[in-house]
Amino acid sequence: MIKVHDIKKSFGQLEVLRGINLDVRQGEIMSIVGPSGAGKTTLLQIMGTLDRPDSGEVIFNGQNVMTLNDNKQAAFRNANIGFVFQFHQLLPEFTVLENVAMPALIGGASRTDAYARAKELIGYLGLAQRIDHKPMQLSGGERQRTAVARALVNKPAVILADEPSGSLDSRNREELHKLFFDLRDDFGQTFVIVTHDESLASRCDRIVHMSDGLVTRISTNPESASGHER
Repeated sequence: MIKVHDIKKSFGQLEVLRGINLDVRQGEIMSIVGPSGAGKTTLLQIMGTLDRPDSGEVIFNGQNVMTLNDNKQAAFRNANIGFVFQFHQLLPEFTVLENVAMPALIGGASRTDAYARAKELIGYLGLAQRIDHKPMQLSGGERQRTAVARALVNKPAVILADEPSGSLDSRNREELHKLFFDLRDDFGQTFVIVTHDESLASRCDRIVHMSDGLVTRISTNPESASGHER
């Protein structure tokens, strides 16, 4: 579904990515792990068209999205990629419903359709009682579930998550991790997750190990194809 080919990226004299090759399969949960400074977040941002590489290609279903201009990349990103960040990035002045519906409205959906889809997701994620609350009225776990709903509202091909549970306590962290696998099992959702959480990484279908701007190893979870509980 997604192919990353020979991605290189430098910031000044610092080589952050030194030739990354990677493929992401439909319906899998892939984790990217490695020490700080390995290039994980930079790779995720390039995969998500939030940044451009110095060279290389990112192919989504046969289309090299690196050849698109900024406006076309923004439209592609809105329609095909959902993002979940460590600190949720919700807009504080808007309600849960408004935050979740925002990408759909930006993408050109009618208010009726955007709000209907947002309400469906809010209900699925157990936030129906919080639909009119603003982010400051939510717990950390509720904010992150709202961010996941927002990421899903346009039915993206893939969700890219950068340390999504890094700011959560252990209970909310486990609930969020379970949610990712439920979304994959219920909807076939594809995830690429940058994480330092060894528990989450070990449950993923494949684990991409990075160091010094390179992929050093890709390991497969032997239970991932057998449907075992993770």
